[in-house]
Amino acid sequence: MRAIWHSLCQYSKNFWQHWVSFIILFVGMDLVNQLIFIPLFRLVTTYILQAGGIPFISYQNIKILVTQHTLVVVGLLIELILLLLVIYWQFAILLLGLRLILSNQMSFRRLMKESWLAMQNIRPGSLPLMLLYFVLVIPFVDLVFRTPLLSKVQIPEFILDFMTRNNTLLVILIAFYVITTILGVRLILTLPLMIYQGRRTRDALVTSWHLTSGLKWWQYVKKLIVLGIIAAVGLTCFYLLIYGLQTLLDLFPGKLAFASAIFNLTLVQGISELLTVWAGIVALQVVISVVDDFSNQEKTRKKASWLGWTTFGVLLVLLGGLVVVNNYYYLKGSGLTRPITISHRGVAEENGVQNTIPAMERTHRLHPDYIEMDVHETKDHKFVVLHDENLKKLTGVNKTPHELTLAQLTKLTARENGHHAKLASLDQYLNTAEQLHQKLLIEVKTTPNDSKAMLKRFNQQYGKRIIRDHDLVHSLDYQAVSGLKKLNPKLKVLYIQPYNFSYPKSVADGYSMEYSTLNFEFIQQAHQQNDKVYSWTVNDPEVMKQMMYDHVDGIITDNLGELNSAITDYTGSQSYANRILNFILVVPAGGGLEP
Repeated sequence: MRAIWHSLCQYSKNFWQHWVSFIILFVGMDLVNQLIFIPLFRLVTTYILQAGGIPFISYQNIKILVTQHTLVVVGLLIELILLLLVIYWQFAILLLGLRLILSNQMSFRRLMKESWLAMQNIRPGSLPLMLLYFVLVIPFVDLVFRTPLLSKVQIPEFILDFMTRNNTLLVILIAFYVITTILGVRLILTLPLMIYQGRRTRDALVTSWHLTSGLKWWQYVKKLIVLGIIAAVGLTCFYLLIYGLQTLLDLFPGKLAFASAIFNLTLVQGISELLTVWAGIVALQVVISVVDDFSNQEKTRKKASWLGWTTFGVLLVLLGGLVVVNNYYYLKGSGLTRPITISHRGVAEENGVQNTIPAMERTHRLHPDYIEMDVHETKDHKFVVLHDENLKKLTGVNKTPHELTLAQLTKLTARENGHHAKLASLDQYLNTAEQLHQKLLIEVKTTPNDSKAMLKRFNQQYGKRIIRDHDLVHSLDYQAVSGLKKLNPKLKVLYIQPYNFSYPKSVADGYSMEYSTLNFEFIQQAHQQNDKVYSWTVNDPEVMKQMMYDHVDGIITDNLGELNSAITDYTGSQSYANRILNFILVVPAGGGLEP
């Protein structure tokens, strides 16, 4: 442990000797990503899709995309190649910048020259290997090689949730994470070998695997673990100190509490960023020391560059000004709006069987703005309220809605959460909702077995009624969304998206987006087009607050009681200390200066 502590102290000393340069390097890269690359790649993706007449990429249109839109596929592949090159270039800048700073030879021109030379070592044949490398080791690599571009690549939370509910899929998920962790640990030296020693991708992968054989990998992993614990404990203590201090300052009258809250929240953001950069630089040195020991390099002693200090000063003034302005409005409560509350599948805190009338009646007592429910077409071309395509899970009957008539379906008893209830027809569900004056968000489920006139029949039977009751419709099938809007332009229809690929632009009136890839940028773009954005399925109070921080219009949840409490805590609290605490809880999920 003493050796680990000594190494971390030495690496930390290296950071503090050059902390200004490291902050410029890290913050500069973040700004370039947030202001240039991320928006640019999203715009390019959106343009390519719109040029091909494709509003979105989803699992439903992949086959059509590949077979009928060759130019679009080619354009997206070219964009993927450019994205890989940009990610590699940023890794080169980060690693080369680290070496130049520690050897006191840092200059912008030299950094650009050396990173360009590193780019020239890439061969077309190595691109597939690079893609495989990034995909497999992202969960581990991003902990050390920090880059916002990689942080955008993630498995949607609903997929993880679905896999954890099935034993077989859970085993597969665990195996996947075990494999990616092993690969991340064993192959993490690949990038330093490629960038520092000019090795080809395949050679670097093999060498990294060899250098970490046996238990050699443990020499840096245990240091990273200790580093992570130190950083987490330090940051937690700092947050508690600020929260406690602001709690006391809130007792003072006048504007002192507000002014101190602005200062303390700005301090929270500044120290958080500083500690993040510190941990990143120390982690990089821990890993790179296996390949290249900078302590043996000849260092050129020179005073701190006036250009570096000037750049730091400009960044500090500009970013500091934006942060203070943002914090002023945040703490003042400007722009805080209560999101629409939507109960997922008509239940709240497991108070009944999903999509059944008794559950809706119990959930209505919690006063949701909308109750979300699902409908399937039946064998006799009517509509039953049901989520799953197969009835076995809820009723024990191994049939699909298309195999049974509505009369047969409504005789079945569904069991869930210790409750039981009959399946309901859409008419029965709507009748009860109208008696309760409860608005609905109706999800239209589609399958290959649907009749050709399904959408037309749905609109004829329920279109006017849905509009009259101020209900909404949404669907995961974009053809259903566009079809309903064409049949009935007055119908409010949202498109359900499981992943945030591009900027929203479609005939839909809004979007139901899976929360783990939903961000402020998407919400802002939708609002500019006067479209609503609802996030699903949000069951964690901290994520609920993150969604409110990003100004989402509505939140779909299984835990309506927790959502109501989170909304009250986030929008109703007049304590500056609590608003700072809410911000601290929100920052790890998304952070930034967006709202």
